[in-house]
Amino acid sequence: MRISERAERIEPFWVMEVAKAASKKARAVAHTDRPVVFLNIGEPDFTAPPRVQQAAQAAIEDGHTQYTPALGLDALRQAISNWYAQRFGVQVPASRIVVTAGASAALQLACLALIDRGDEILMPDPSYPCNRHFVSAAEGTAVLVPTTAEERFQLSAAKVAAAWGPQTRGVLLASPSNPTGTSIDPAELARIIDVVREKGGITLIDEIYLGLSHDDAFGQSALALGDDVISINSFSKYFNMTGWRLGWLVVPEPLVPVLERLAQNLFICASTVAQQAALACFEPESLTEYERRRAEFKARRDYFLPALNDMGLTVPVAPDGAFYAWADCSAACQKLGLTDSWDFAFAALEHAHVAITPGRDFGTDQTARFVRFSTANSMAELQTAIARLDAWLNP
Repeated sequence: MRISERAERIEPFWVMEVAKAASKKARAVAHTDRPVVFLNIGEPDFTAPPRVQQAAQAAIEDGHTQYTPALGLDALRQAISNWYAQRFGVQVPASRIVVTAGASAALQLACLALIDRGDEILMPDPSYPCNRHFVSAAEGTAVLVPTTAEERFQLSAAKVAAAWGPQTRGVLLASPSNPTGTSIDPAELARIIDVVREKGGITLIDEIYLGLSHDDAFGQSALALGDDVISINSFSKYFNMTGWRLGWLVVPEPLVPVLERLAQNLFICASTVAQQAALACFEPESLTEYERRRAEFKARRDYFLPALNDMGLTVPVAPDGAFYAWADCSAACQKLGLTDSWDFAFAALEHAHVAITPGRDFGTDQTARFVRFSTANSMAELQTAIARLDAWLNP
């Protein structure tokens, strides 16, 4: 069977290889006193709050399960618009909001609408691998631009200008970022957008972790910087609805009918039950619970980062959002006689029964030095993981 060139261009998602090994190890040690602690997957341990679950049940019982408009329920688009105003002080008309089948569908729609064969999109190295594959699936090329800790592992305006070439179409950013949990300094982001505008390009920014910002200096939406900015967001992370597969885009008005046409043909609409449930996300009771959970994520970060640093797994830039720690394991590798973070991840699984993600997925520049920890687990599990890792690394 001949496989398309498009499919062949998509690299393996290496974290899944680690996940398979972790699942195998978990089965082997399930009945021991050292079960595997999974810090490899970026999924909140919280599920949708009670009001959201009740709204989903009511939608099913009341028969509100048929197709919605391709752009999403009008009431949900308005609720998202209101949330931007209340949480971030940004006025985003509901008419510019497109509800999608998760942030993945949002990225796919945006890339298909804006990228042609041969177009290049600048992205930071490191960055989330699936984002560059959406560019590739649209026949474009993701150009990874190396970043440093001094730059918060984010692109700078100077680097965007220097990397811009004849085929460059724009930039795809993420703030806060996966895998680093770092955000772009607002002043630097404004300068990046100015560079892109001068070049006649597009700015796409993944803001799916924006609700989980822990620092007011960074917890601002790029949408405040102009109506030409395209923002991708999701109900998965802050709203704890990962498997519900619901997200959204905020786009310039002229792009809305284009995305509507694409969505009608490719998806018809996002899940109706998920949309009905998501309306309850914005009720006061739910928002209070989300803020309580956000504080819990921050408390986990504040415990976990110093503990990693103390044992020699240095986090060069403290994450200001999301629930990740991007830790340099090169010193530990040298101490243990390991080659790189890939070997370190499998060794941690074997010796400490802790599953983590090696840097291989996230880019090519120095990523072999880093591993990503997810701190989306309970405090008890994080404490167990730290104790085991420390006992292994510093016997």
